Amino acid sequence: MSDFELEKRAIAGDDESFSILIEQRKERIYRMAYTYVRNKEDALEIVQETVYKAYLSVEKLQQPQYFNTWLMKIAVNAALDHIRKSKRVVYMDKDIERSYTPDNREGKLDLYEALDSLDEKTRTVLMLRYFEDMPLKDIADTLETPLSTIKSLIYRGLEKLKINLGEGELLE
Repeated sequence: MSDFELEKRAIAGDDESFSILIEQRKERIYRMAYTYVRNKEDALEIVQETVYKAYLSVEKLQQPQYFNTWLMKIAVNAALDHIRKSKRVVYMDKDIERSYTPDNREGKLDLYEALDSLDEKTRTVLMLRYFEDMPLKDIADTLETPLSTIKSLIYRGLEKLKINLGEGELLE
Protein backbone atom coordinates (compact mmCIF):
# COMPACT_ATOMS: atom_id res chain seq x y z
CA MET A 1 0.00 0.00 0.00
CA SER A 2 1.35 3.45 -0.89
CA ASP A 3 2.14 6.11 1.68
CA PHE A 4 -0.59 8.30 0.22
CA GLU A 5 -3.15 5.55 0.74
CA LEU A 6 -1.90 5.03 4.31
CA GLU A 7 -2.11 8.76 4.94
CA LYS A 8 -5.68 8.88 3.65
CA ARG A 9 -6.65 5.94 5.86
CA ALA A 10 -4.93 7.44 8.91
CA ILE A 11 -6.82 10.70 8.44
CA ALA A 12 -10.03 8.70 8.16
CA GLY A 13 -9.31 7.22 11.61
CA ASP A 14 -7.55 3.94 10.78
CA ASP A 15 -5.23 3.36 13.77
CA GLU A 16 -3.21 0.67 12.01
CA SER A 17 -2.37 2.98 9.09
CA PHE A 18 -1.41 5.73 11.53
CA SER A 19 0.86 3.31 13.41
CA ILE A 20 2.57 2.21 10.20
CA LEU A 21 3.21 5.81 9.17
CA ILE A 22 4.60 6.71 12.59
CA GLU A 23 6.80 3.61 12.65
CA GLN A 24 8.27 4.64 9.27
CA ARG A 25 8.97 8.19 10.49
CA LYS A 26 9.93 7.80 14.15
CA GLU A 27 13.67 7.71 13.46
CA ARG A 28 13.47 10.98 11.54
CA ILE A 29 11.43 12.59 14.34
CA TYR A 30 13.97 11.36 16.90
CA ARG A 31 16.93 12.74 14.92
CA MET A 32 15.24 16.10 14.60
CA ALA A 33 14.35 16.19 18.32
CA TYR A 34 17.88 15.15 19.27
CA THR A 35 19.38 18.02 17.28
CA TYR A 36 17.38 20.38 19.49
CA VAL A 37 17.93 18.87 22.93
CA ARG A 38 21.05 16.70 22.46
CA ASN A 39 19.85 14.30 25.12
CA LYS A 40 18.49 10.82 24.45
CA GLU A 41 15.77 10.83 27.12
CA ASP A 42 14.47 14.28 26.21
CA ALA A 43 14.47 13.42 22.51
CA LEU A 44 12.47 10.26 23.21
CA GLU A 45 10.03 12.31 25.27
CA ILE A 46 9.60 14.72 22.35
CA VAL A 47 8.95 11.81 19.99
CA GLN A 48 6.31 10.50 22.38
CA GLU A 49 4.70 13.94 22.66
CA THR A 50 4.74 14.32 18.88
CA VAL A 51 3.03 10.98 18.31
CA TYR A 52 0.45 11.74 20.99
CA LYS A 53 -0.41 15.17 19.58
CA ALA A 54 -0.48 13.81 16.03
CA TYR A 55 -2.78 10.96 17.03
CA LEU A 56 -5.20 13.34 18.71
CA SER A 57 -5.39 15.66 15.71
CA VAL A 58 -4.77 13.45 12.64
CA GLU A 59 -8.41 13.62 11.59
CA LYS A 60 -8.12 17.42 11.32
CA LEU A 61 -5.47 17.11 8.59
CA GLN A 62 -7.30 17.86 5.36
CA GLN A 63 -4.69 16.99 2.74
CA PRO A 64 -2.99 13.61 3.13
CA GLN A 65 -0.03 14.61 0.95
CA TYR A 66 1.07 17.02 3.71
CA PHE A 67 1.26 14.33 6.40
CA ASN A 68 5.09 14.48 6.64
CA THR A 69 5.16 18.27 6.74
CA TRP A 70 2.38 18.33 9.33
CA LEU A 71 4.12 15.70 11.47
CA MET A 72 7.47 17.54 11.38
CA LYS A 73 5.73 20.77 12.34
CA ILE A 74 4.29 19.04 15.40
CA ALA A 75 7.74 17.65 16.22
CA VAL A 76 9.47 21.03 15.87
CA ASN A 77 6.84 22.67 18.06
CA ALA A 78 7.10 19.88 20.64
CA ALA A 79 10.89 20.29 20.75
CA LEU A 80 10.65 24.06 21.13
CA ASP A 81 7.99 23.68 23.83
CA HIS A 82 10.20 21.19 25.66
CA ILE A 83 13.14 23.60 25.57
CA ARG A 84 10.99 26.50 26.79
CA LYS A 85 9.55 24.40 29.61
CA SER A 86 12.86 23.01 30.76
CA LYS A 87 14.67 26.38 30.72
CA ARG A 88 17.96 24.67 31.34
CA VAL A 89 21.30 24.27 29.71
CA VAL A 90 21.31 21.53 27.10
CA TYR A 91 24.15 19.03 27.43
CA MET A 92 25.29 16.59 24.82
CA ASP A 93 24.52 12.94 25.52
CA LYS A 94 27.70 11.33 26.89
CA ASP A 95 27.40 8.26 24.63
CA ILE A 96 27.31 10.47 21.56
CA GLU A 97 30.10 12.67 22.87
CA ARG A 98 32.38 9.64 23.37
CA SER A 99 31.70 8.49 19.83
CA TYR A 100 33.43 11.53 18.36
CA THR A 101 37.08 11.22 17.61
CA PRO A 102 39.25 13.54 19.72
CA ASP A 103 40.06 15.63 16.65
CA ASN A 104 36.39 15.96 15.72
CA ARG A 105 34.78 16.44 19.15
CA GLU A 106 35.74 20.09 19.50
CA GLY A 107 34.41 20.92 16.04
CA LYS A 108 31.06 19.25 16.79
CA LEU A 109 30.70 21.14 20.05
CA ASP A 110 31.59 24.41 18.33
CA LEU A 111 28.93 23.79 15.69
CA TYR A 112 26.27 23.14 18.33
CA GLU A 113 27.34 26.22 20.27
CA ALA A 114 27.22 28.29 17.08
CA LEU A 115 23.75 26.94 16.27
CA ASP A 116 22.61 27.79 19.79
CA SER A 117 23.72 31.38 19.23
CA LEU A 118 21.23 31.79 16.37
CA ASP A 119 17.65 32.93 16.85
CA GLU A 120 15.07 30.16 17.17
CA LYS A 121 13.60 30.43 13.67
CA THR A 122 16.98 30.54 11.89
CA ARG A 123 18.24 27.59 13.94
CA THR A 124 15.08 25.61 13.11
CA VAL A 125 15.38 26.34 9.39
CA LEU A 126 19.05 25.32 9.28
CA MET A 127 18.41 22.15 11.27
CA LEU A 128 15.54 21.09 9.05
CA ARG A 129 17.53 21.82 5.91
CA TYR A 130 20.92 20.39 6.81
CA PHE A 131 20.24 17.85 9.58
CA GLU A 132 17.00 16.50 8.12
CA ASP A 133 17.71 17.24 4.44
CA MET A 134 14.23 18.70 4.09
CA PRO A 135 13.45 20.50 0.80
CA LEU A 136 13.03 24.27 1.05
CA LYS A 137 9.37 24.09 0.03
CA ASP A 138 8.62 21.60 2.82
CA ILE A 139 10.40 23.82 5.35
CA ALA A 140 8.30 26.78 4.21
CA ASP A 141 5.13 24.70 4.55
CA THR A 142 6.15 23.31 7.93
CA LEU A 143 6.92 26.72 9.38
CA GLU A 144 4.15 28.49 7.48
CA THR A 145 6.69 30.98 6.17
CA PRO A 146 7.19 32.29 2.63
CA LEU A 147 9.83 30.41 0.62
CA SER A 148 11.79 33.63 0.05
CA THR A 149 12.02 34.14 3.83
CA ILE A 150 13.30 30.59 4.28
CA LYS A 151 16.01 31.22 1.68
CA SER A 152 17.00 34.48 3.41
CA LEU A 153 17.11 32.79 6.81
CA ILE A 154 19.37 30.06 5.43
CA TYR A 155 21.73 32.56 3.78
CA ARG A 156 21.97 34.84 6.83
CA GLY A 157 22.16 31.88 9.21
CA LEU A 158 25.05 30.30 7.32
CA GLU A 159 26.87 33.64 7.28
CA LYS A 160 26.43 33.98 11.06
CA LEU A 161 27.67 30.42 11.53
CA LYS A 162 30.77 31.19 9.49
CA ILE A 163 31.49 34.19 11.67
CA ASN A 164 30.76 32.34 14.92
CA LEU A 165 33.00 29.47 13.84
CA GLY A 166 35.71 31.90 12.71
CA GLU A 167 35.64 30.69 9.12
CA GLY A 168 34.70 33.77 7.16
CA GLU A 169 33.52 37.30 6.99
CA LEU A 170 29.97 38.48 6.49
CA LEU A 171 29.38 39.26 2.85
CA GLU A 172 27.54 42.50 2.24
